[in-house]
Amino acid sequence: MNMKNRIVALSDKYHQQVIGYRRHLHAYPELSFEEFDTASYIAKILRDRGLQPIEGLGGGTGITVDIGRGERTIALRADIDALPIQEEGSHSYISTQQGVMHACGHDVHTASLLGVVLILNEISDDLPCKIRCIFQPGEERLPGGASKMIADGVLENPDVELIVGQHVHPDLVSGTVGVKPNAFMASCDELYITIKGKGGHAALPQHVIDPILVSAQVIVGLQTIVSRHGNPNIPSVLSIGKIFSVGGATNIIPDEVKLEGTFRTFDEEWREEVYTLMRQKINGICQAHGATADINIVRGYPALINDADVTASVKKAMLEYLGEDNVVDLPSRMTAEDFSYYSQVVPACFYRLGTSAVDGSKRSAVHTPTFDIDESALKTSIGLMSWIAYQLGMD
Repeated sequence: MNMKNRIVALSDKYHQQVIGYRRHLHAYPELSFEEFDTASYIAKILRDRGLQPIEGLGGGTGITVDIGRGERTIALRADIDALPIQEEGSHSYISTQQGVMHACGHDVHTASLLGVVLILNEISDDLPCKIRCIFQPGEERLPGGASKMIADGVLENPDVELIVGQHVHPDLVSGTVGVKPNAFMASCDELYITIKGKGGHAALPQHVIDPILVSAQVIVGLQTIVSRHGNPNIPSVLSIGKIFSVGGATNIIPDEVKLEGTFRTFDEEWREEVYTLMRQKINGICQAHGATADINIVRGYPALINDADVTASVKKAMLEYLGEDNVVDLPSRMTAEDFSYYSQVVPACFYRLGTSAVDGSKRSAVHTPTFDIDESALKTSIGLMSWIAYQLGMD
């Protein structure tokens, strides 16, 4: 039996077991950097297979395990944390944790990588290189578990040559995958702005410095940064998602207004330039009205860049394993992912796994209380990632 057929057979063998892993993880989600029970669950599965995981990484809950041997090392990554969302549904594996849910599919990613471990462990004598499996905490919360795992040396000893990760994608049906080379996902920064004026009676505007009015002009002014300063060939988004006053009423102008938002792009030089432009624009508008501003730009994840050569090899493996009809070319996305930190250090490929049922069900978007998957996707997931790892090791 050739290696592809062996992996297909093993994906059949372990499919139900991986469904069990996923349902357990889904029922017992934990928030970012609090995944202690999740980490214990993963480590026990690995040890029960005779493997020797390294625990306590990335802030305390990250795990790695190496399979195979050889001079080269490639890495596979899954994230393990959940979101602060109350799940809606009646399925048997619904979250048991109030207000916490695997609404972004990290239970799928983790269960899938565990399934890949089972497969690779069975073919370990035939692996062309060492495969490092990374179970990473804290993808959903800055500064991102990936940055902490890298700081703890997850890409070293021995040096990792390249890394591959996957993410659920409800816009694709189960059995299909999507991929894109080069710039794939945007950087992501958080904006916290406080406009400070002078409150007073709304009927006496001559005696106040109105932070509501100033904030309105700030919001409009910020939009001109992208539309009038940015290169139209560089995708960028600057959005204010939250505005609220400190005090205020129908007849009271408050002293302060707080704005919160996000800036996303694909170009690091432009990203730095926007930081300066935002401060200039906000302070200039405030000065013109006699107001002041506190500006806090929290630098988030960098852009996720899929290495062109690695991605070409991954796509070739996808076509071999799934066939041309089941591999989709994806556009860039303005969403962000902390897998981007790995892509800044070593050549990387991050691809999307179709999770919706062919009949159109299970299509709820990620980060919603009804997100779920067609579990046949897990069979595709574990077989394909195992095949990708094997083929990349052969290159």
